[in-house]
Amino acid sequence: MSLLLVLGAGGALAVVGLSPLSAPLPVKQLVESVSTLSLDSQLQSLVRGDVRLYRSDTSRTSDNAESLLARLNVTDAQAADFMRTNPLARSNLLGRAGRLVRVEMDSDNRLWRLTARWATDSNLNFKRLVIERQGEEFAARLEDGELSRSVRLSSALIQTSLFAATDDARIPDSVAVQLAEIFSGEIDFHRALRVGDRFSVSYETLDADGETLKPGKVLSAEFVNRGKSFQALWFQENSTQPGGYFNLEGQSLRRSFLASPLVFSRVSSGFKMRFHPILQTWRAHLGVDYAAPTGTDVRAIGLGRVESAGSMGGYGNTVVIKHNNGQSTVYAHLSKVLVKRGQSVVQGQSIGKVGATGWATGPHLHFEFRVNGKHQDPLLMARQSESVPVSAQARPAFEQLAQQVSRQLASAALAPSSP
Repeated sequence: MSLLLVLGAGGALAVVGLSPLSAPLPVKQLVESVSTLSLDSQLQSLVRGDVRLYRSDTSRTSDNAESLLARLNVTDAQAADFMRTNPLARSNLLGRAGRLVRVEMDSDNRLWRLTARWATDSNLNFKRLVIERQGEEFAARLEDGELSRSVRLSSALIQTSLFAATDDARIPDSVAVQLAEIFSGEIDFHRALRVGDRFSVSYETLDADGETLKPGKVLSAEFVNRGKSFQALWFQENSTQPGGYFNLEGQSLRRSFLASPLVFSRVSSGFKMRFHPILQTWRAHLGVDYAAPTGTDVRAIGLGRVESAGSMGGYGNTVVIKHNNGQSTVYAHLSKVLVKRGQSVVQGQSIGKVGATGWATGPHLHFEFRVNGKHQDPLLMARQSESVPVSAQARPAFEQLAQQVSRQLASAALAPSSP
């Protein structure tokens, strides 16, 4: 057997050795000169390849055709001439603030397409203006689109003011104002915020073609002020009743009294309680002083009837409103009075404008809350005022939503507070 294997192996080697593949293969060498393409021709090919550049911005009231295109880095006199003379562009874009504008241009910064989008008052649809190059000319058309809704979660930490925090977190101003209104019966945003306060919020956005046109309603929020947590969610019991904000226990956040008589805004958000410059004392035990620009709206904090309206010695122009149960509120140093004695007012109604009349060295509002003639803390009175709970019929649906919101707010708290 061993001998057969050796002979078999030798036979195999012999066969391989006799194969024609073992003979030397012929080799032929070819030489050909090749010229490289110039860089100019390559660049021209890229241009002919229809390279597109994109840029976006928001329109301003001061925009004309040239300034808008220049801010978008478009250099195209023909496009500017068209926008200046075209009726659709003139009436819907130039001089109109808040339009989202996106341009498509070539590598020479010539305009190929401009698209402007903006929301309508219905919050259901949006308008789309399209200007595009067609051959050697431009054409414009106005289209209708349907808004889509999405939800955003965010959180922020208070370092200086509410608006500074929302700016850092890229939260729209309207959401900040909604937060102040939602918790207006619990927190005086003009004077009660502290460094280290924080909030989480979920809110709707209204989107067009994948871009956010404007923020919508706050859906839920949590605000931690001085270590105490306040929570809110939007709930509507049925389609026949208006919705409102409730805490997670089902109590309405709409109270009989607001915590502050000043309309919350970016201008007034950073002001604090003032030291009286004439009497050289803190006046918090008798009332609250709010520094604010002349002309700022002053609102009634609750339902009532005007007891007096006019000049009142050192108080200057003053409005006194009588509420139920011996309660009254005083609004002093007004530059303008907007109500008359005996007139009924509702919560949030504008009753005057901030000024510096009477014993005032600068524009501010002096505000007092009295019960049977005795001065009380307005914030404490707001927190103690009446609140309406969710009805028994709607309680199961509310509790289910509250559980979802609780998880949602926990997720929002984990969201980055700045981009």
